[in-house]
Amino acid sequence: MHDTRTLLELGDEAVRRLARRGYTLDLGTIEALFSRRNTAIGTAEELRSESKKVAADVGKRAKAGDDVNALKEHARELKDRIREAEAEQEKVEAELNAIAMTIPNFPADDAPEGLSEDDSVEVRKWGTPTELDFKPKDHVDLGEALGIFDFGRAAKLSGSRFSVSRGPGAVLERALSTMFLNLHTTRHGYTEFAVPYLVTRKTMTGTGQLPKFEADLFKTGVDDRELFLVPTAEVPLTNLHADEIIPAEDLPFAYTAWTPCFRSEAGSYGRDTRGILRLHQFSKVELVRVARAEDSRAELELMLSHAEACLQELGLAYRVIALAAGDLGFGSTYTYDIEVWLPSQETYREISSCSDCGTFQARRAAIRTKTKDGQRGFAATLNGSGLPIGRTLAALIEQYQQEDGSIVIPPALAVYTGFSRINADGTTSA
Repeated sequence: MHDTRTLLELGDEAVRRLARRGYTLDLGTIEALFSRRNTAIGTAEELRSESKKVAADVGKRAKAGDDVNALKEHARELKDRIREAEAEQEKVEAELNAIAMTIPNFPADDAPEGLSEDDSVEVRKWGTPTELDFKPKDHVDLGEALGIFDFGRAAKLSGSRFSVSRGPGAVLERALSTMFLNLHTTRHGYTEFAVPYLVTRKTMTGTGQLPKFEADLFKTGVDDRELFLVPTAEVPLTNLHADEIIPAEDLPFAYTAWTPCFRSEAGSYGRDTRGILRLHQFSKVELVRVARAEDSRAELELMLSHAEACLQELGLAYRVIALAAGDLGFGSTYTYDIEVWLPSQETYREISSCSDCGTFQARRAAIRTKTKDGQRGFAATLNGSGLPIGRTLAALIEQYQQEDGSIVIPPALAVYTGFSRINADGTTSA
């Protein structure tokens, strides 16, 4: 979240920076609200000063035996007017806060120019895209033929955009989750958490999902309790330190968690409705880092390498791209996407986003830092997928498919599955 006072101080520079991401900043409305706020504050201060004088006058005249009924009535009128001025101030501050909640983060100065995914810049590639000497099948046809996916029964249970994994498919999902968590905790230095899957409106607001993206969230409640299903573990992991002051010397923190994730995908407009690429419920291992503000970009590069390591361990070809300013997520100042190769589509598809949010989320969630000499500020927060299980599984079975429909399991994962191949008949073999 931005400090609206800072936006006014930046003026045209704030307008220019937000325009890079296609957002039009209405400084005039913010200026008008600040003017109303200052007027209300000034009025309240004047009335309080007058109220003190009247109160003193009442005391003096009462001691002298004078009639003070008129003065007391005036004092009551002043208190009513003070309450009105304070109410006006609170109303305007609420309006300013509501506006600030909907303004996206500034893109970093070095974020590529452009407003869409077509303007992204390729940073590097890893591995060689699978070249098969037969026509590759997609993960849906492969999975259903092997009996490891059952989309028909998933639809019977929950409707469209859900999946059921069976037998070796379910084992693969569990194995991928365990492999990624072990990799991040033993090699990359992350602390693993088990977190709630239902969180409050305040928690969702802290990381920027609310109020802007409420249509993309699943919501539930019991009696008067309103709760949201997490769209990613970023939400509870980042908010672990909401309303806290962290000694700067203790940073960075590196957290990871596996959770199911729930998204209505309200803005997807029917994209990727086939298979497991874009579901209402999926699972993911998430990476979150909390750092000093000045270290955020270095932390982003580090976290990116950790997400990449998952694909490298599996031997899956991928590429890294830097998102254009206009394609950044709401809270991000700089984002790398990792795109994995899907042979059936003959293209790279997003599998992970690693984002530097600077102090944007920390301002919303009140995650502060304090140095040994007493200087206070806001922490930087970063998040990334490390990795989503469904999309990884889709890429794995497509890149490792064989002409007879069987799937070879890479050695790094076979350690966790107990088998190195899913045979064409759906059985497994060591």
